[in-house]
Amino acid sequence: MPLQLFAHPFSSYCQKVLIALYENELPFQFRLLGPDEPETGAQFQALWPIRRMPVLLDNRRTVVESSIIIEYLGLYHPGMVRLLPGTVDAALEVRMMDRFFDNYVMTPMQKFVFDSLRPVDKRDAYGVEEARVLLERAYAWLDETLAGRTWAAGEAFSLADCAAAPALFYADWVHPIAESFARVRAYRQRLLARPSVARVVDEARPYRGLFPLGAPDRD
Repeated sequence: MPLQLFAHPFSSYCQKVLIALYENELPFQFRLLGPDEPETGAQFQALWPIRRMPVLLDNRRTVVESSIIIEYLGLYHPGMVRLLPGTVDAALEVRMMDRFFDNYVMTPMQKFVFDSLRPVDKRDAYGVEEARVLLERAYAWLDETLAGRTWAAGEAFSLADCAAAPALFYADWVHPIAESFARVRAYRQRLLARPSVARVVDEARPYRGLFPLGAPDRD
């Protein structure tokens, strides 16, 4: 049975896993989660009652959380591109950068999005401003960290870059990366030029109307 990925093309965490799958050209069945696919949704909820995508189904084994899914693929379905280094120190750096992008770029970016979906009288302007400040700090730290690096953790494309691509893609939509952060802007462009990343961006284009803050006319 092929791998099955329960996901949506516009979801940042789903894109993270899709990039890993495309990097190694792994065959899989895409199980689209949406209102027009009730049976798929029911199976997804049965597999993972927390109801957070993506979910990978490998025969009878259910794997959840994007970082864990990517590590699982490297262990049980390895390809030509090794997304987690074999040495302990290098792997720690990749994992740290992966957590940086998820926690300090993706999470504050999502604060903007989720807040816009609330009723007007329930919105959290203070929390959104906190997210804006955190994103700005994250951009500044990343700009320094990327000095002398092609990819997030060095010269090899890794799990960290799978996390970085959707995180920076959407973060720049909600809080644009300033020109002063030239390394971050250049890194984002390198990510967008990567074939696996370009593919997930193109596959998500039909869903840009779902972006509650309005998708910019670029990228």
